[in-house]
Amino acid sequence: MNELEEDIFNEEDDDNASLYEHYRIICDKGQSLMRLDKFLMDRVPNVTRNKVQKGIDDGYVLVNDKIVKQSYQVKPFDEIVISFPQPPRENVILPEDIPLDIVYEDNYLLIINKKPGMVVHPAYGNWSGTLVNALVYHFQNLPTSQNGEGRPGLVHRIDKDTSGLLVIAKTELAMMGLAKQFFHHTIERTYNALVWGELKEEAGTIDAHVGRSFKDRRITDVFPDGSHGKNAITHYKLLKDLRYVSLIQCNLETGRTHQIRAHMKYLGHPLFNDATYGGDKILRGSTQGSKFNAFVENCFKLIPRQALHAKSLGFNHPITNEWMQFDTELPDDFVAVIEKWENFVKYE
Repeated sequence: MNELEEDIFNEEDDDNASLYEHYRIICDKGQSLMRLDKFLMDRVPNVTRNKVQKGIDDGYVLVNDKIVKQSYQVKPFDEIVISFPQPPRENVILPEDIPLDIVYEDNYLLIINKKPGMVVHPAYGNWSGTLVNALVYHFQNLPTSQNGEGRPGLVHRIDKDTSGLLVIAKTELAMMGLAKQFFHHTIERTYNALVWGELKEEAGTIDAHVGRSFKDRRITDVFPDGSHGKNAITHYKLLKDLRYVSLIQCNLETGRTHQIRAHMKYLGHPLFNDATYGGDKILRGSTQGSKFNAFVENCFKLIPRQALHAKSLGFNHPITNEWMQFDTELPDDFVAVIEKWENFVKYE
């Protein structure tokens, strides 16, 4: 199922006679009894329970072709259809004059330094202000990926609240060449992350499958026995030990959804202020008292996102085969929180 976000339950129309189907979910045979509103909460990212309940009450959610209550107990093989007055807008991309931080550009590709908070591709809840909206404004006739779906120039993506480097293809030939390197894992990608705790080893490799969680489809879980998901390999090393947190470098051998975030949580070191994976709580030094708690809360305010930055990118130019290497500085919020922790442990 494609991901559905908050504004899907904000659609308002006085005429409910003509509805467009957005999603059809068929529960599997192992589905346990669960309230309908909770069931949808587990599968719809970035949506409040009130919005889900309003959508159900307004008749936009049918179970087995019937309008039901929020408290309906979802059962195995139930068919849930979500419809709205507006047709799906997946392929509508509006050009927007949004400034881009272009690190490098030639006739075939460009390197973008994405700011935190910018969504890469339009989706429910984020139809404007995305990187793709900016790309289609600034560049004409970008190639599409994903079997022709509307993803102009995109070869890979990073999360909304992750900052850093992205390579964009400007021609079909460049896209094919870059996609091949991603497929064969020959692209070099280095991330910096601030994680909770002190690492037991200064360097290591996490080789464990990751896949969509069975309990919450908005997140990625680790399956070390390989029973689910896809193989994922993350190499990490310590850059700076700050007693309660650690600055680390991660090199991706594979590029799965939320790979670093899920792998580091699995290792026992969630990313600092990563709300999705439990890093937005005080996980080290909680016995230090109210002064320490206030300090950490101030750190959270300095970097109101997961502390993850795509710092460097290396690959063979898809046309000339020349090795290309790019690096970017940590953004201001990342630098500020590191300096705050450095001063804290220095004078503690």
